[in-house]
Amino acid sequence: MEDGIRTPALLVERSILERNIDAMAARARRLGVRLRPHFKTHKCVEVARRQAEGGATGFTVATVPEAEALLEAGFRDLTWAVPLDPGKVGDALGLAARATVRLLLDDETTLEHLEREATRRGLRPHVWLKVDCGYHRAGVDPSRPESAHLAGRLAASGAVTFDGLLTHAGHSYQASDPGVRRGIAAQERDVMRAFAERLRGAGVSVPALSVGSTPTMTAVDHLEGIDEIRPGNYVYFDATQAALGSCTLDDVAISVLATVISHPPGGGRAVVDAGALALSRDPGPAPPAAGGAAGYGAVCPHPGAPAPDPGLQLVSLSQEHGVIQARPGHTLEGRLPVGSRVRILPNHSCLVSACFDEAHVVEGGRVAARWAIHRRR
Repeated sequence: MEDGIRTPALLVERSILERNIDAMAARARRLGVRLRPHFKTHKCVEVARRQAEGGATGFTVATVPEAEALLEAGFRDLTWAVPLDPGKVGDALGLAARATVRLLLDDETTLEHLEREATRRGLRPHVWLKVDCGYHRAGVDPSRPESAHLAGRLAASGAVTFDGLLTHAGHSYQASDPGVRRGIAAQERDVMRAFAERLRGAGVSVPALSVGSTPTMTAVDHLEGIDEIRPGNYVYFDATQAALGSCTLDDVAISVLATVISHPPGGGRAVVDAGALALSRDPGPAPPAAGGAAGYGAVCPHPGAPAPDPGLQLVSLSQEHGVIQARPGHTLEGRLPVGSRVRILPNHSCLVSACFDEAHVVEGGRVAARWAIHRRR
């Protein structure tokens, strides 16, 4: 299979991808919520079509080109889940003129700018209010009166349609064990429900609540009061999610195929042609089993039947080089000769997918398709 592929190359195991898609769709049904998966993980229309077949009711995007790719493929219900830049109001309204594109903001000045331009164009875009549930990256603090005021402004606006409250528990990616993930998932849910209850009690209509990340949605016990979830990473998973306990390494559908290009005798290292531009430089978490050093991905020395070798560690990356060493008690002697190939399960599949123009889809040990990745900025 791998001999006909120029490396480094992105591989996707179709059977695992399908299993992951079906599992999250079933989980959303059990939790009683709509599923609006994040497109940024795979940036691939073919994957999105499979998610839609499995029950996804819309998609979440991070960039204008992602939204354009989905609109051109016929999808008509998107959430652009990045706080709106006032300089991109024109872009946002251009998308909203073509389909239902739900925008995100946490700033009253941005809302005023959006209202003026939407009114001028005769549009009434959909808008979510971004809420900070503990990640402290973006979003209004639900405890502050200014946040309730902005929610009221949105609900009363005659120029936009208020969709409700949206949050993202990104701090779940630092969870140390499943119990911590469950706690963050409960925090994400409960912060949103409490804020919505206060707003509704004050006469502010809150149509819906949107939450979700892969670590929280694989851990949460219930989502009573929540309307939709937006996990993304689950389609591929990665070594980080396996370390967090969101999945096992057997659930990782994505890998980078690389070729050994140097193995100096006695040097104790093998060098592959996959560097930071193929694997990103996300260090991932450092699980206890890794002795505090997780490396830059899990190395699978038998690419035809990928299984990580715990004795191998990808210790460093430069732009086009990756260095593999043996962990203490293991050796590279007689292994990984120049010209041999490895698969690397990445730490962060979302970043790695964005490093490639296409994914090689593997079925039954052979490449069955090549899918375009819409990574344009």
